[in-house]
Amino acid sequence: MKGTYTYLPMLLAGLLAAIESFAGNPDIVDVKAACPEKGYCNFSVTLSHADEGWDHYADRWEVLDPDGEILGTRTLLHPHVHEQPFTRSLSQIAIPDGLERVFVRAHDSVHGYGGKKIEVQLPSR
Repeated sequence: MKGTYTYLPMLLAGLLAAIESFAGNPDIVDVKAACPEKGYCNFSVTLSHADEGWDHYADRWEVLDPDGEILGTRTLLHPHVHEQPFTRSLSQIAIPDGLERVFVRAHDSVHGYGGKKIEVQLPSR
């Protein structure tokens, strides 16, 4: 009977790790881009994440060029536990001449980057 309980601490540790990571990674669901003036674009981004509270929530999203350089960051200052999916905007992101597409990715306070990111074709400017 003594050997039966040997695995209990490992089982509990694994269960706690699974519970901690339940919210998973944030996913970008939709992106709307508008470029009202030459060299600048505005983004409205909808993301989904099972925010659990202050200890685990989607805390930002970013607009990247195709080489992975960050063009703009929208910091999310609080969890959105009861508002899923949710949309937030960021205006006046400088876009280099000739850039026709960008990527949008999300970040959460526990897992970092991950989840679904979206490629966005920029409107004619």
